[in-house]
Amino acid sequence: MTLRVAVQMDPIEGVNIDTDTSFLMMMNAQARGHQLWVYRPEKLSLEEGRVRARAIPVTLRAEKGNHFTAGAPVTLDLADDIDVVLMRQDPPFDMAYITATHMLDAVHPRTLVVNNPTEVRNAPEKIFVTEFPGVQPPTLITSDPDAIHDFQDRHGDIVLKPLYGGGGSGVVRLKKGDPNLDALLELHALIGREQVIAQAFIPAVSKGDKRVLLVDGEPVGAINRVPADGQVRSNLARGGRAEAVELTARDRELCEIIGPELKRRGLLFVGIDVIGDYLTEINVTSPTGAQQLKRFGGPDVTVAMWDRIEALRAGA
Repeated sequence: MTLRVAVQMDPIEGVNIDTDTSFLMMMNAQARGHQLWVYRPEKLSLEEGRVRARAIPVTLRAEKGNHFTAGAPVTLDLADDIDVVLMRQDPPFDMAYITATHMLDAVHPRTLVVNNPTEVRNAPEKIFVTEFPGVQPPTLITSDPDAIHDFQDRHGDIVLKPLYGGGGSGVVRLKKGDPNLDALLELHALIGREQVIAQAFIPAVSKGDKRVLLVDGEPVGAINRVPADGQVRSNLARGGRAEAVELTARDRELCEIIGPELKRRGLLFVGIDVIGDYLTEINVTSPTGAQQLKRFGGPDVTVAMWDRIEALRAGA
C-alpha cells in the first residue's frame, strides 16, 4: 500500500532530527514507500467546501543540517489528492488551531486525519482528563481569584498553569501563602480571558513526569522526564532529562480507564502524562517522546501508528 501523506506542521527547516516525533513519523512513512508533503497551518484554505493546502513535496534523510530536499510548491486538494493528514503543529491551542480543526473536518474521514480533528477540538488536553473521575490530583479550572485562593488554602502547595499552553510554558509552583499569586493571576488576565488550571503539587514530580504513548487506545511504551534540580517543569523543552522507564501496574490501569474512549473518538496517537499515581494531562494535539522511547531501547511507537493507519485505510 502506498499512501499520499500530508503533514501539517511547524517549519520543517527548524526540526531537530534527533528529538522530533514528527520527523520519526515521516521517516517511517518514507521507508514504507509513502509519498510525503508538508505544509504550515496558515497555508490551509477553505473555499466552497473544498479544503486545499499549499504544500511542498519532501524527501527526508537523517543528516543534521541537511535533513530534507523540497520540491516545487503545489496546491493539494486534501480530499482528492491525499490519503492521510497528520496534524502535528505545536500548541498553543488557540483560535487558529481550532479553525484548522474545522477546516480538516471537511475532509475527515474520507481523508484520514490523525488525530480526528473534531475530537482534537473537543478534547483540550487539561480539560479532557477531567472526564475520568479519580485519575487526577485535586484540580481546579477557573478565572476566579477567590476560588484559586480558596483552593490553595485547602491544598497548600499548588501548581498554576495556562489552560491552553503547551511544552511547560508558564507553569509555576506556588507554596502556601506565596505573595506572587495575585500578581501572576493579573498577568494571566492581561494575556487573555482564558481560565487557568490549578493543581495540588505532587512531590513525586521530583522523580519524574512519565510520558506514556498510546496508539489507538493501547499503551506502547513510556519514558520518564526528570526535572532539573530545583525545577518543577520536567518537559524536555524546558530542561527536563529523559530516561528509560517501565510501565507500572498503575500506568496500565490508567490506560485501561481512558483507552476505550480514545479509540472511540479516533484519537489514534496520544501521549499521557503521569506523576506518581496521577494522570495530569491527555495530550492529543502533537504528542512527543517517540524518539526518546526508541533511543532507550523501547518500541518505535510510530511503527505501530503506521500499522494502524494502513489497516484503517485498507478498511480493517
